[in-house]
Amino acid sequence: QVQLVESGGGLVRPGGSLRLSCSVSTNIHSFETVEWHRQAPGKQRELVASFPRWGSRRYADFVKGRFLLFRDIAQNTLDLQLNDLQPEDTAVYYCAARLRTSDYWGQGTQVTVSS
Repeated sequence: QVQLVESGGGLVRPGGSLRLSCSVSTNIHSFETVEWHRQAPGKQRELVASFPRWGSRRYADFVKGRFLLFRDIAQNTLDLQLNDLQPEDTAVYYCAARLRTSDYWGQGTQVTVSS
């Protein structure tokens, strides 16, 4: 059974940084793509960044160079480095992975940006 577990969320002040980690229970390279999404209160879930099996990392326009993806195939993890966080980045961040016709999701980790 595929499991994704996120960690690393927390409370940070505007301009601060966090590093989120997604730990996958199986070979991360077996997935077509592994992604980070987020959902703010009262808003729809949105894609933040994706790391396809083959190809380049992709980021949502709102990232504006502030976030970076790091994949460790040996550890089966996909980290999301969040820099220059702003209050509008406050959300629950989810890790997701796609394998053939199945999508797998983690339970999410809360990121709160507040002074």
